Amino acid sequence: MTSALYRKGFGFRQVLAFIAILVLGSGAEGACRQPLEQDQQVRRTLAVTTTGVGVITAWGIVNWDYFTEKPTASSEGWFGQESSEGGADKLGHMFTTYATSQGVASLFEDWCFPRKDAALYGTLSSLAILSYMELGDAFSSYGFSYEDFLANAIGGLAGYYRYRYPEWASKVDFRWEVGLKPEQFDITTDYDNSKYLLALKLNGFSAFRDSFLRHFELHAGYYSRGYSDTDEPDERNLYIAIGLNITDLFRRNGYDKTATFLNYYQPPFTYFPTEK
Repeated sequence: MTSALYRKGFGFRQVLAFIAILVLGSGAEGACRQPLEQDQQVRRTLAVTTTGVGVITAWGIVNWDYFTEKPTASSEGWFGQESSEGGADKLGHMFTTYATSQGVASLFEDWCFPRKDAALYGTLSSLAILSYMELGDAFSSYGFSYEDFLANAIGGLAGYYRYRYPEWASKVDFRWEVGLKPEQFDITTDYDNSKYLLALKLNGFSAFRDSFLRHFELHAGYYSRGYSDTDEPDERNLYIAIGLNITDLFRRNGYDKTATFLNYYQPPFTYFPTEK
């Protein structure tokens, strides 16, 4: 699978993540008088999943040549130097499913699913939709990728636990950073302008909640550079950083939707990194 083909196929997944984050920003209203019965939950989950599969089928036939090839599958590697994007694309898969599972869970909770059921059905629905997309790739020139499938599963599991257990959400975020110098029009697959990171929020710990340290975070991130330009060396980079907890700053000032968005998006120049 070439880098160009892969970039073309992945953009729709990141669009799903953006939609999911917007849904999360709206938040469940908590106005439900009676939780939905399980059979109603299942029907609504199937309706959302079927709709998602239908949209992907139509989009895939029109844009990705779905069902025009015999099924193929391959291993692309993970974070090796010779992999497609140095592994950044795999983190993109994880992030997309991670964010989408929580976005669907938030929608379900707004529809009066109990939180634990919303987390479970939201994850199952998002995994079904994104796994179907991988199966669709198998019947096109892209081919099925074992690593992409596993990355989706890891992201979905992380999304489930973060939504199911709010104490995790108060401490840890998985974020995507988009830089200010895009290399292509579609920023969703612009890995030379992206970073992925875990943020440990100190205000989520009782020991720091009332101290000055609540304004800071600890970051561990990864990004690759040069894979889209044959004239540039291929680089894989790890970094750790001390970041500003601007999520908490917005939330304490009443901007809850912005704060929720910043749980998933990392603005550039808001942290102090050390890189390798």
